[in-house]
Amino acid sequence: MFRLTDFNFYNKTVFLRVDLNSPLKDGRIISDARFRAVLPTVRKLLEDGAKVVVATHQSKPYKSDYVTTEEHAEILGRLLGTGVEYVEDIFGRLARERIRSLKPGEVLMLENLRFSAEEIFYKPLEECEKTHLVRKLAPLLDYAVNDAFAAAHRSQPSLVGFARLMPTVAGFLMEKELMALEKAYEHGERPRVYVLGGAKVDDSLKVAENVLRKGKADLILTGGLVANVFTLAKGFNLGDANIMFLERKGLLELVERAERILDEFYPYVRTPVDFAVDVNGERVEVDLLSDEKELFDRYPILDIGSRTVEKYREILLKAGTIVANGPMGVFEREEFALGTVGVFRAIGESKAFSVVGGGHSIASVYRYNITGISHVSTGGGAMLSYFAGESLPVIEALKESYRLFKARN
Repeated sequence: MFRLTDFNFYNKTVFLRVDLNSPLKDGRIISDARFRAVLPTVRKLLEDGAKVVVATHQSKPYKSDYVTTEEHAEILGRLLGTGVEYVEDIFGRLARERIRSLKPGEVLMLENLRFSAEEIFYKPLEECEKTHLVRKLAPLLDYAVNDAFAAAHRSQPSLVGFARLMPTVAGFLMEKELMALEKAYEHGERPRVYVLGGAKVDDSLKVAENVLRKGKADLILTGGLVANVFTLAKGFNLGDANIMFLERKGLLELVERAERILDEFYPYVRTPVDFAVDVNGERVEVDLLSDEKELFDRYPILDIGSRTVEKYREILLKAGTIVANGPMGVFEREEFALGTVGVFRAIGESKAFSVVGGGHSIASVYRYNITGISHVSTGGGAMLSYFAGESLPVIEALKESYRLFKARN
């Protein structure tokens, strides 16, 4: 695929697709991690004298954090030390006029892409390039640069629609992400340990199946709802309260699939030996084989227990490569952060090449000042898709653009 260093962008208009989708509190952005991640790409374009059109999405319709990108422009401008103009438009007349009037070294940020209905649905590249967004903006652009790794598993107009119309280039963050994931997946030292937690159980099961079947993983450690499903699949009773919760989330139907994975790879999938439950606001740890497990009938499991953390820690400190996605529990509550912090600190203290991803994972790493992790990925869903062996539409689009435009450049 094309790299940023393949071109000089002086006086060229560049559509820069990034993923600045960020957590909000009281209507304000509370983390600039994704902004900092794309700074090298933006700075390279500005140093070249490009006219930069930044495009990002924020949340999705009807969510509380579905807001304009006005604050995104302010934060990016502050970090760059230069003005970033926010335009309250995506591909309408106002946006097109401002793009035409850009001068070399200027930066413009379009409105939240998902304010356009076309950007909500997944469509093949061929359909994406026929959308209003692409047809209206393409005549004004010379290049597209994609640095939105966190959205690489999606096929939407802004992500893939320009690939056959102009040279579409991987940004520095995109390159960095792909290199780290490829190193862990293809070339990582053994033993390779995957830590699968959080609430994306279906995606995590796909990862487990793929890496175990292809011999990419030597061991899988589980936490969060992923652990609960695998624990049920092993035949343990997690009690009425927790089974009802999994049923409400539509996760009980995945137990049978987890059973099949265990049947094929039983010794290589580890589940917690103890859990922490919330008893009237307090953390109480329950051994899976103790008489106290009747507490599972009344109280929700919110973390893995201390004994599990120690067992996982011993394994992680001996690993050669570690891939981790998702927290071990409800780390937002300090009393139930023990599992997540303990496991992630062990990853940081290990000598392994480590990749940690997922929005909640990243949040916990920064919140508890965990250091020593080799690569903190900006993309949870994209990272899971990669390790599940699935094709990433954005990567395929970048490759297609390279094939089409290589001879001309």
